[in-house]
Amino acid sequence: MDHPVISFTTDFGPESAPAVCRGVMLSIAPDAQIIDISHGVRKFAIRDGAYLVWSAVRWLPVGTHVVVIDPGVGTARRPIAIRAARGDVLVGPDNGVLMPAVASLGGAVEARMLENRELMLPETSATFHGRDIFAPIAAHLATGTAFESVGRAIDPATLVQLVFPAPVATADGGLETEVIYVDSFGNARLAATPEDVERLLGPLAPGRLVRLSLAGPDMEPRTEEIPWAATFGERPFGAALLYRDSAGSLAIADNQGDAAARLGLRSGGRIRIHSARS
Repeated sequence: MDHPVISFTTDFGPESAPAVCRGVMLSIAPDAQIIDISHGVRKFAIRDGAYLVWSAVRWLPVGTHVVVIDPGVGTARRPIAIRAARGDVLVGPDNGVLMPAVASLGGAVEARMLENRELMLPETSATFHGRDIFAPIAAHLATGTAFESVGRAIDPATLVQLVFPAPVATADGGLETEVIYVDSFGNARLAATPEDVERLLGPLAPGRLVRLSLAGPDMEPRTEEIPWAATFGERPFGAALLYRDSAGSLAIADNQGDAAARLGLRSGGRIRIHSARS
């Protein structure tokens, strides 16, 4: 490609590390278009990073996607590249962070270890594989270097898996799901979809009240009834709503407020959804 696309996601934050990695990529692929998905992922939060990449890559052109949320950097965890069915290549650590995005791109066609030192920086540190291994190899791949050249093939079935938790029906006719991500607005994104709820509770008409029972790590158990709404503006300022988010999943929000802070919601928290009591 004349202008290959490279997406880039890390938990590096506002310091210089993302710029350093972009500099490495551009020194190898000067015509690349680098799309920063996020560098504000919570530190070491592999599932948060996986969620953000999963929710973004389907909207990006076919390209190379670099993901560095890597608390095991320098250990025996494998540096890998995966070729997905859509034609994309994903580069990062074998800790599950790539897998939801791979699934959204049609699944893994091939996976390889990153072993070819000629495609890395001349010196590799034990603590900055984003700069020394992932960024240069991604840039080489984006400019047309053969996927097979990065290292030996590995069985995709041996890769560390990360699958978002499936919602489950409860014995009392409700649905239990989990908070999989809390965004910067304080909206809690859930693992269930509106269709999951409707199969058990019936249609989610505008204004219909549902009862949420909240529990989980570092969460104070509580129950709240909130209405289903299509948009934030259907609710008064500060009022709660349950809605379909832009990825098609259920989410909890306060209109122009911070529902996660108000309710003590955290990633991993469990939510039980029932019809509101009449």
